[in-house]
Amino acid sequence: MGSDSEAEKSQQRKEKEKKKMLAVAPIAKPLAGKRLCKKTFKLVRKAAEHKCLKRGVKEVVKSIRRGHKGLCVIAGNISPIDVITHVPILYEEADIPYVYVPSKEDLATAGATKRPTCCVLVLTKPTKGELDPSEQEKIKADYSQVVADISELTSSLF
Repeated sequence: MGSDSEAEKSQQRKEKEKKKMLAVAPIAKPLAGKRLCKKTFKLVRKAAEHKCLKRGVKEVVKSIRRGHKGLCVIAGNISPIDVITHVPILYEEADIPYVYVPSKEDLATAGATKRPTCCVLVLTKPTKGELDPSEQEKIKADYSQVVADISELTSSLF
């Protein structure tokens, strides 16, 4: 009584995914697929644990202007979209790889915040202090894997 069957749960999950994809803005390209989203969120989660993450448009733009490099993850369902339309141009000028993900809520969850986040910048090393070398190597390995997948995705788009 009250327990959903597996078929109903999977149906609800598919409907939720459809709703997320419908909310994505038309300028959200390159948009990460399911596998790349999982890898990206995993990287964001690790970066948040080790304080290698900048959250929000204001903080990210400030970091880029200061010359920090990394990987940027932008939410595709931002409304109004004007909030982030200038950001990809900054990334391209600074040679920073970026990718869109379907949901700002999922991005915030991966970034260890409750508040939905427009964009995050994943740095390979923390701005303050030092990381354990083995932890830094793990983050760099995940970072380079995700960047390679993003470059593959962008090359297939253009």
